Amino acid sequence: MEVQVFGVKKSAETRKALRFFSERRIRTHFVDFMDRAASAQELRRFAQRFGVDALIDRTSRVYGELGLRSASLSEERWLDKLSEEPLLLRMPLVRQIGPGAKGLTIGVAEDEWRQWATS
Repeated sequence: MEVQVFGVKKSAETRKALRFFSERRIRTHFVDFMDRAASAQELRRFAQRFGVDALIDRTSRVYGELGLRSASLSEERWLDKLSEEPLLLRMPLVRQIGPGAKGLTIGVAEDEWRQWATS
């Protein structure tokens, strides 16, 4: 099994996910949003499963600084905004990769990751 972890190095949740997979010797491909911005297409994959609202970290400092508390944006505009400003995302975004892999999670989801590891 292999996974792809999207996040930023300074995120405690992202580091927790990387540590979880490392401890279980699961091959991990890390994509740091500070080095490479999330593509709208990649975010769309998560939005189709969970909805755009699940991707938004409404408690983040950046969310308040950008004045988004009273914003009413379309889903497409939110995806553009999230790809431009990665610190608005709930992290980590994790997906299984490989043949037949369908697992996706937003945030720390250790129970689901354990199921992936045992299957």
